[in-house]
Amino acid sequence: MAKAKAMVYTFLAIAFIIILLSPTKRRGHHPAGLNRRLARKVSFDPLVTRIERWREDDGLSINMSYVPDVGDVPDDGILNTTSRLMILFPLLDNSPKDGKISAKELGVWISQQAIDRLSYRTNKLMSWHDKNEDGAISFNEYLPQFTPEDIERNSMAHGDAGWWMEQFKNADVDSSRDLDFNECKDFLHPEDSDNEEIQRWLLREKMKRMDKDEDGEFDLNEFKEQAYAIYKSYADFENSPALTPTAEQKFAELDIDNDKKLSIEELRPILSYLHPGELFYANYFTRYLMREADDNKDGYLTLQEMMNHDSIFYNSLYDDDDEDDYHYHDDL
Repeated sequence: MAKAKAMVYTFLAIAFIIILLSPTKRRGHHPAGLNRRLARKVSFDPLVTRIERWREDDGLSINMSYVPDVGDVPDDGILNTTSRLMILFPLLDNSPKDGKISAKELGVWISQQAIDRLSYRTNKLMSWHDKNEDGAISFNEYLPQFTPEDIERNSMAHGDAGWWMEQFKNADVDSSRDLDFNECKDFLHPEDSDNEEIQRWLLREKMKRMDKDEDGEFDLNEFKEQAYAIYKSYADFENSPALTPTAEQKFAELDIDNDKKLSIEELRPILSYLHPGELFYANYFTRYLMREADDNKDGYLTLQEMMNHDSIFYNSLYDDDDEDDYHYHDDL
């Protein structure tokens, strides 16, 4: 259990840093490279770049009394934490612009960063693989390494042609044999997809490593030993341990047909806990920040409160080195 909790908080900390520090067009990064990247100094401040672009391109009205002169950035290009927060604050304080930030305002910002990042990664990958420039990618364009014989063999082993083809077909909602932008985004980021077939596929893949008797379902013991520990780690953070149902209670709640087994369909309500995506984490980051930085517990953040807790907003730096986007499926 301690290991599961440590994993959750590690992911929260790393992903939160990425969400708040990322410009809209930021590349995806493989998890294995994050610690290395976050340990380096940056040569420019992406938030300054972004606010300047918004002012010029979108005509965004910003109270510039909050914003330091970009010329005040030190010679090495690093903007200090206080200045960064002063830039960020008026971007968040907009509904209404009242000098304080609500959980809703903060959540909208964080969620939008996640959406922008998913869209950027999808656009980038499509531009790489769409050889005929028709605005969609075929299976052969995306995975040219598989021969017709590989596809005919249809091996379902992890990473083989049949395994990839199954997920490609799940994402191909209109059965056109090509993935348009939205279908491609679901294919590349299944953990953030609303496609029910993709959700079932994710759960089947997750269950393969937890289902000890390999019957395609969880009994209570399998649920307690495997899935519940993951669910509880997030649920404890979401509310409090006292409000988290026991394994027996959660199992009974999910076991709709009362057959003492949990099927793929019955596990779907906790899919986001078992396989969290960026949009799921965005909600958690919002809760975390409000809890940690709202000193007077009035449900709002002031600029001063954010500065009082600047380390939880910007407690690490990143660089902008080029790095290939990763295929999410490789980490399943």
